[in-house]
Amino acid sequence: MENTVQPTQSTADRLLHLLKTRGPQQAADAGKQLGITAEAARQQFVKLAAAELVVVETDSNSKGVGRPSQYWRLTEAGHQRFPDTHSELTIQLLNTVRQAFGEQAIDRLIDMREQQSRELYHRELQGLTTLKDRIAKLAQLRSHEGYMAEYEECEDGSFVLIENHCPICAAASTCQSFCRAELAVFREVLQAKVERTEHILHQARRCAYRVQPL
Repeated sequence: MENTVQPTQSTADRLLHLLKTRGPQQAADAGKQLGITAEAARQQFVKLAAAELVVVETDSNSKGVGRPSQYWRLTEAGHQRFPDTHSELTIQLLNTVRQAFGEQAIDRLIDMREQQSRELYHRELQGLTTLKDRIAKLAQLRSHEGYMAEYEECEDGSFVLIENHCPICAAASTCQSFCRAELAVFREVLQAKVERTEHILHQARRCAYRVQPL
C-alpha cells in the first residue's frame, strides 16, 4: 500500500489519523502500528474518549476465550477534526447561487471545477505510462487537496484508489453532481475502468474506487 499522508507528531493525533484511515482498532493493534505499547495506546484512547473524539465498542461475536474484543472508533466530533473545507460558507454560497441564478448555474460551476481538475491531472500525469504510476500520482495529488488518498494493488492486476476523507463533503451533500464529475475525471485521466465501491455520502467510512485496465 502506498500512503501519501504523513502522520503528525502527537501520539493522540496519530491515533486519530490511524482510526480515520484504517477504521476501528484494538489498542494492541494500534500500539503496534504506532510503535508504542498496547497500554500506552489504551491510555491515549481513554483520554480521547473523555474529549468525546473516540468511543469504544465491544465485539460480542469475537472468537476465543476471555473478554470480548474492544475496538475504538472515531465519533462524529472525531471525524470533524479532519476539516470539511469551509463547509458552512460553501453551502451558503451554493444555496445563494441556486436561488439567484437557478440550478443551471450550479451545473456550470461544477462543470468548471471538473474542467480545472481534468486539466491539472492531465498535466501532472503526462508521460506516466503505467496504470500504477498514474494511480500513485493521482493519489498524491488528491492527498494534497485534502482527501487523505492512497491506493492498493490487487492480485488480479486491478487497483483500489482510497480516499479516507472528503474535504468537500458538505458541498457534495448539497450537490451530488460533484461526485459524478470526479468519477468521470478519474476515468479519463487514469485511462481505465473506474467504479466507486464505497461512498462517504452513503455512510461509508471512506470513498473507494476499483480501477481496472481497459
